Amino acid sequence: MSLPRIGVVIVTMGTRPRELKALLASVEKQDVPAARVMLIGNSTPLADVDVAENVTKVPLEENLGCPGGRNVGLETLRESGEVDVVIELDDDGLLIDADVFRKVQQLFSEDPKLGIIGFRVADEHGHTERRWVPRLRSDDPMRRGLVTAFLGGGHAFSIPMLKETGLWAGEFFFGHEESDLAWRALDEGWKILYEPELVLQHPATSPARHAVYYRFTARNRVWLARRRLPWALIPVYLGVWILLALVRTRSAAGLRAWWGGFVEGVRTSCPPRKAMKWRTVWRMTRLGRPPIL
Repeated sequence: MSLPRIGVVIVTMGTRPRELKALLASVEKQDVPAARVMLIGNSTPLADVDVAENVTKVPLEENLGCPGGRNVGLETLRESGEVDVVIELDDDGLLIDADVFRKVQQLFSEDPKLGIIGFRVADEHGHTERRWVPRLRSDDPMRRGLVTAFLGGGHAFSIPMLKETGLWAGEFFFGHEESDLAWRALDEGWKILYEPELVLQHPATSPARHAVYYRFTARNRVWLARRRLPWALIPVYLGVWILLALVRTRSAAGLRAWWGGFVEGVRTSCPPRKAMKWRTVWRMTRLGRPPIL
């Protein structure tokens, strides 16, 4: 069986030129070269970014958000027929090992129903924060296995899966687009593998540093529930996350922004709705994370 061809998508806003240069160098040093790399400039011209021959620069006039920007690269690669697997990387991430693409190739070639591989994210000291482990009841970042979620910073997608599930929910702009895509993949019978040997080095920054964090987090949770959950689970899911927001949000301004986003999610449309099957709910529960948490 021939090994899958690798494509790469990186989205940048041009605010991390040093980190982006290092990331592109780490992609270039892989012992299995990428067939094609898409560098998407979210509202940035990319004129000053030096790239290798296999890198296509796509400057966008508008900031489409992370999922929208990634969709530009994914759509190009999905329709090109040049790649079988796409690896997406944050522009402030870094591949510290040179065999990442080779391992990704091997994993996808071994299992035709493998749809997503989630990388282990670690800071510059090799530490993986608890919030980066895609399980509810495990503090062990080295535990490999099938999961229900993946991190947006470093992961790989099967092109056949993307043709079946569709791309990112671009309207989310920021936050929970990973859950939306993961739930679609699981509902179509694809597997999500967390592989801790695939490491993306990433600074340990808080997502709350983004001004829109609280608003989009709340709005997109409501949209996610309305799009993907059976009707009976929607009030349970939202009730759980209202309680967690009240406990976790430390500032009054953050809580006001969160409630504003929640109301926005209730009042505004989020098509299309395609609720997961109850067998998917049970499958996720058996994997350790029912879709109410």
